[in-house]
Amino acid sequence: MPSEIHQLPKNVPVCPVRGSVIYPTMVQHIDASRAISINAIEAAMEGEKVILIVSQRDKDVDDPKGDDLYDIGTACNVLRVRKNPDGTVQMLVSAVARVKATNYQRGDYLTADIEPLPAGKNKPVEVQALTRELREKFDTIVSGGKLNAEAVQTIASKDDVGEMADHIAFNLDFRLEDKQALLETENLTQRLTKLLTLLDTEQEVQSLQQKIRTQVKEEIDKNQREYYLREQMKVIQKELSGGDDEEGDEAEAFRAKIDALDLKPEVKKEIDREVNRLARMHPDAAEASVIRTYLTWITELPWNERSEDRLDVEEAAQVLDEDHYGLDKVKDRVLEFLAVRRLRKERAERGELSAEEVNKGPILVFTGPPGVGKTSIAQSIAKSLGRKYVRIALGGARDESDIRGHRRTYIGAMPGRIIQGIRTAGTKNPVILLDEVDKLGSSYQGDPSAALLEVLDPSQNQHFTDHYLGVPFDLSEVMFIATANYPEQIPPALMDRMEVIEFNSYIEQEKLEIAKRYLLPRQLIQNGLKQNQIAFTDAALEKLISHYTREAGVRNLEREVGTVARKVARKIATGKTKRAKVTDKELETYLGKPRHTPETEGLEDMVGVSTGMFYTPVGGDILFVETSIMPGKGLVLTGQLGDVMKESARAALTYAKSNAERFHIDKAKLDDSEIHVHVPAGAIPKEGPSAGGAMATSLISALTGIPARHDVAMTGEMTLTGRYLPIGGLKEKVLGARRAGIKHIILPKANEADIADIPMHLRSSMRFHPAETVDQVLDVALVGGLKALETTRDGSAPAVTTSKRKPTRRAGAGARA
Repeated sequence: MPSEIHQLPKNVPVCPVRGSVIYPTMVQHIDASRAISINAIEAAMEGEKVILIVSQRDKDVDDPKGDDLYDIGTACNVLRVRKNPDGTVQMLVSAVARVKATNYQRGDYLTADIEPLPAGKNKPVEVQALTRELREKFDTIVSGGKLNAEAVQTIASKDDVGEMADHIAFNLDFRLEDKQALLETENLTQRLTKLLTLLDTEQEVQSLQQKIRTQVKEEIDKNQREYYLREQMKVIQKELSGGDDEEGDEAEAFRAKIDALDLKPEVKKEIDREVNRLARMHPDAAEASVIRTYLTWITELPWNERSEDRLDVEEAAQVLDEDHYGLDKVKDRVLEFLAVRRLRKERAERGELSAEEVNKGPILVFTGPPGVGKTSIAQSIAKSLGRKYVRIALGGARDESDIRGHRRTYIGAMPGRIIQGIRTAGTKNPVILLDEVDKLGSSYQGDPSAALLEVLDPSQNQHFTDHYLGVPFDLSEVMFIATANYPEQIPPALMDRMEVIEFNSYIEQEKLEIAKRYLLPRQLIQNGLKQNQIAFTDAALEKLISHYTREAGVRNLEREVGTVARKVARKIATGKTKRAKVTDKELETYLGKPRHTPETEGLEDMVGVSTGMFYTPVGGDILFVETSIMPGKGLVLTGQLGDVMKESARAALTYAKSNAERFHIDKAKLDDSEIHVHVPAGAIPKEGPSAGGAMATSLISALTGIPARHDVAMTGEMTLTGRYLPIGGLKEKVLGARRAGIKHIILPKANEADIADIPMHLRSSMRFHPAETVDQVLDVALVGGLKALETTRDGSAPAVTTSKRKPTRRAGAGARA
């Protein structure tokens, strides 16, 4: 240990340095610009010219204290100090020894007590082995060109291995923490071991840098070669085309656009091949036009363009309520869908789900009659999400290429409608409405519904390949919504991929509200009218709904409102009036005689006449079943009945025969009579199983002479043994019966839960009679009930007054009982 170490003072000024470490035996310049450092240097010069150089733990601290400095530093003799014109100070120091600093004191500058570190014992053999290894690794580092020649010469000239190790650590680009660790290690064996570890890491880094440098050089050489060849090709093509270089410029323009798309490697490789073909091709070649069109499609597709989702469930609910009245179940399901998507996105942001899992979800299919809002609610979903909206009409599509596109070998080939819709949207995550998916056809050119199987499968559509593109396009972020009028016409395999949301027909009260809130304001704008120029009374709108339209939705209702608005606009334009008020009595002056007369209940109880209910796509209504007994034999059925209704009539007759004794029906009357069952409005086809109860009631009433109640309507299917089975469309049937004035409804016991779907204000004004057997039906439907049947002994029919019910004739769509 040098003798000057014993001459070090106990307390010395401290000069903090940032980002560097100085080792003993080194002579180094120190630049000081902070007041705390300049004051320490001046104090050292006024004292014994000894200063402590110690590194800061955090180089960003401008006014360090003792806690901000390392405990081990280097005691240095100050050789020379020079003040610069800008106020900074440059100091030349000679590092003397590793010391431990304690008891930091702060005034105008820092001072500390110092104590030299103990050297520890070293084994000469270990030091010799470590020295040899150090020199070999140093030579390897030097061969990599990491150090400049002057530093290499200085290090090589050191005979003392400790000094050599310190100079190597100072000159190599180690982390500050590693350099400080070497400074704090006074024991030579330990210090050499740590330094060798750092040199191993540095050697690996150098090797990796060299590998990267080689790869970069090879890539540059390859690019330069390709550039040189392309430039040569441009010159050659320019000469061949007589100086016209548009084709080469076009290929380069396509190449620049494709590079900006950030495509997947396998996709870019295929497209680059087409660009190279275009570059080599004569501009007037027929194939060149095909490739241009193809590359134009590729560059115009939104490969990585997305619109940010707005997954605010409350805002979505507000948008749906503003755009649509009613449809509560549909809105609830849509909001549930958005809520699930929002929670998935939040989990993905926390790293709990992948992006692919966020986009997965059910494909929704809206089913229901025309005009109930299936298409418009899809628009509202896109609006609430903040996504682009694209409608693809599939009605009548018979070719698989409508979905997958044509191959480029065909003249006039184009991508399918899905890819066309994506380009129209301009983003890869729009809302795409597949309208009228139940109207898809099939031909010798393929089945488009089969092509949709891949499009609508979340596990497959991320690799959807259009025949025209020939490369996969990711559809997993697209939100697909389908619509259909008749879900049973959708192929089962396609239906299995979708979740059905049913749209029921609107009741009259809902149509009235829709007309006032949406249809009337829209028609006023379309026909140039101001709000104060025309007014519809509620009675006028109600009559318009019941007597001029017969539909499940509101399309025809809007047309009729528009017709009235146009006639009023004409009167205002010709000066005949300034404003008009449309009442129910004035409707005929605008629209003529009513087109539809709703069926009404019978005026009184009658023998052989029962009231049934039916459902059509435009709503529900009642029908009458009439039975007449006359001399002859057999069963006669009239009224355009379908096979199922004919079977219901036969089943009712069999049930009556099997219970003839219990109901006191004369068997001779059964055997020697022609039983004629008729359902009025014979021009309208009627089909369905739910008229069984009405058939049995009418037939048994005619055979026993007991009148059927005129204020009771029934629906349900019967069996030969008298069981009463469930049916569908109860809500629509009940609404039609209520419109006709019916107060009592007989329904199958199994349909009792469906009563909850009927609006409360209608339920409170009607009485429902659930039945499990035909006997229970007869007990309500016949005057006197089942007791009147079982107490009749002679089989004679009681006297019944002639019906005063006015005959009515209905026109419209085929009815389903």
